Parts: sequence; structure tokens; C-alpha cells
Amino acid sequence: MVLVVLLGGGATAQLTRALPNATLATTVAAAMRIPGEEADLPWPDEGSAELLVEGLGRIGGSGGNNPAPIGSVAKVMTAYVILRDHPLSGAQEGPSLTVTAADVADYRARIASNQSLVPVKAGEKLTERDAIEALMLPSANNIAHQLAVWDAGSEAAFVGKMNAAAAGLGMTKTKYTDPSGYQPTTVSTAPDQVKLARAALKSAVFAEIVAMPSATIPVAGKIQNYNDLLGVEGVFGIKTGSTDEAGGCLLFSAHLTVGGRKLTVVGAVFNQPGLHTPEQLANVNREVRALLQSVRDTVKLYTLLPAEPVGYVETGWGATSPVRPAAPLQVVGWPGLKVPVEVTSAPGPSVTAGQTVGAVEASGVRVDLRADAPTSDPSVWWRLTRTD
Repeated sequence: MVLVVLLGGGATAQLTRALPNATLATTVAAAMRIPGEEADLPWPDEGSAELLVEGLGRIGGSGGNNPAPIGSVAKVMTAYVILRDHPLSGAQEGPSLTVTAADVADYRARIASNQSLVPVKAGEKLTERDAIEALMLPSANNIAHQLAVWDAGSEAAFVGKMNAAAAGLGMTKTKYTDPSGYQPTTVSTAPDQVKLARAALKSAVFAEIVAMPSATIPVAGKIQNYNDLLGVEGVFGIKTGSTDEAGGCLLFSAHLTVGGRKLTVVGAVFNQPGLHTPEQLANVNREVRALLQSVRDTVKLYTLLPAEPVGYVETGWGATSPVRPAAPLQVVGWPGLKVPVEVTSAPGPSVTAGQTVGAVEASGVRVDLRADAPTSDPSVWWRLTRTD
């Protein structure tokens, strides 16, 4: 009688035990490439180029990776170092720089070689923001020199800081020999300068200044931005460059909105041909516009995972049900882009038709995984004989 009671009690315990959660198994890979034929972007026939989309990845590049003169694009590093050493935020103007007789002499000495300059006079006071505006908009070589001396005590010491900053950013094929880029011995590559641009744009003040069509500073008055592409194809920066050795260069950033997502394109097109600065810049602008137009045609919403079965959910007693995304998983990108994918699992012990049993997520987009059909209940025999 006692044995019967004990057996009955054991059976009751077995029959009333909590059921184990089901398990989810899928064929979804940890990373998937967006399907489709890879886009053939209109890379320039000469010089070099590089393009990426922040948060998504590198689109591509052209022209190899051999260092070449970059002209006034070098001033991006000058501004980067100045703002790193003397940060500004909001509407801050920063400390004042007093123009010395030596600064005036430096300005006059550069006139004969037809350099990009802004006029200065002894005793004039420029705020740090004024100086960076003069550096980045009309590309004033004399202000690059003045900022270098103000920051580091000498141009040579400042150039050392520029090269140290480049090394810190992984710009392995870049060498600065002056803060303005006028010297052809200042060389870099499109990929290296894109690395710098991404770092520089993290400064809201830098991003604000390079997007300005014009500004007003002491003595010089109104100064114009040499970047004629501002506002075209979403361009909001960054820096032009042109010399006989460098040709036409543009390090640029542009806004792009796809599927309600605001993206930033960062790119460089360097060493475009031309007999003089206007022709060089016109040629580089044409190449950049063509690339950005192609990017707008290429970077879209793509279906990474259709709403088709991608696996199954299995209960502890072996019942199964196919699983599929509740809707196609669509991501912003371009054909061939490799996208990390994460699958999470959240099934209960048994499953009903249409029940959410997990989710799949890529590029910030999350779609539920749902069971196609209900699973059967466990048998009494399975309940009695389970050993887990």
C-alpha cells in the first residue's frame, strides 16, 4: 500500500512538473551579404578616390594607395590638432591670437607665390574660431602658419604634432612637412584622409565651420568658402586643395537619407588634372558629384532576409514547427555589403501558430521570428518517463 502511494505520488509529481522551454534552431548566419549585383561606381580615371558610409562601411575606392601631394587638404589636420589642443564647443570663440610683425612679414612673403591668404595687420586680434574659419574657408596659408606657432611655438614643432596625430589615427601613408599643404612634400592618400575626416567631424565646431558658405573676420572682412559643392548632393564639407603637384583635391562629407535613416557619406577624390586651380577644382567637383549621384542610386533599402522559413522551433518532447520572419528583414546598404546579424530566442514550452519565438536583427532593424504552426502537447508517457 505504501509503495502504491509512493508510486502515485511520483507519477503526480512527474505529471505536474514544469515543462522545459522549446529551442530555436535557424540557418541564419552571423553575417550576411546583401544580395544583388555589386554597383560599378564611376571612379575617376586619374588620381585616387575613397568612399564610405558611417555606420555601414566602406563602399570602395580607386587609384591605388600611393602617397601623393594633397595641397590644402592638409589644413584638415591643422584644424584637427588645434581643436584637439584647444577645444571649442557651442558658440565659443576661444582665446585670442594677436597678429605680430612676424605674422605680417610671413603674409607679405607669401604674396609673390600666389598662395591662398587673408590679409592681416600687426596688433589685430583673431579668436581661435576666426582663425579656423580663415584656415578652412578661404584656405589661408598664412593663418595655418600663425596657428602652428601659436599652438606649438614653432612651425616645425607643430608639424611634429601633426605627424604624431596621423600615426595615432592609423594614417600609415601620410607625412606632413608643413601646416598648410603648400609644400609638395606633404603627402597622403585618399583612405588616410578619410580616416582623418571621420575623426575631425566628431567635433561639432569643426563640422559647423566647414559647412559655412562664408564668414566675417577682423581686417579681412567677409571670407568665402572655396568649396563650391556645399549644399550640392547633400555636401556639408570638408576641404578643397589644389597645387600644381597635387592637382585638384576634395575631402568631402555629405548627408544621405534612406528609409528614414540619416547617413553620412565621407569620401575623398584627389589629384585631378587641370592647368590651374579653377580647372583643377572644377574637375574634382565633377568627379565627386558623379560619385555622390551614384551613391544615392546604390545605397537603398534591400531585403536581407525574406519572410520565408529560416529554421524551426522544437519542444522538449520533440514536436516541431517551422519558423520565419514576421516580415522581410530590410536593411540600408548596397549589394555585396556584409551585415552582422543577431538571432535571439524566446520560445516558451509549447508553441501556437503565429507565436513569436525570437527575433532577428541587423543594422538596427529588428523583426520577430514566428512559428508557422502549433506544436502538439506532450504525451502522458513522455511526462512520466522524462528524466531532465
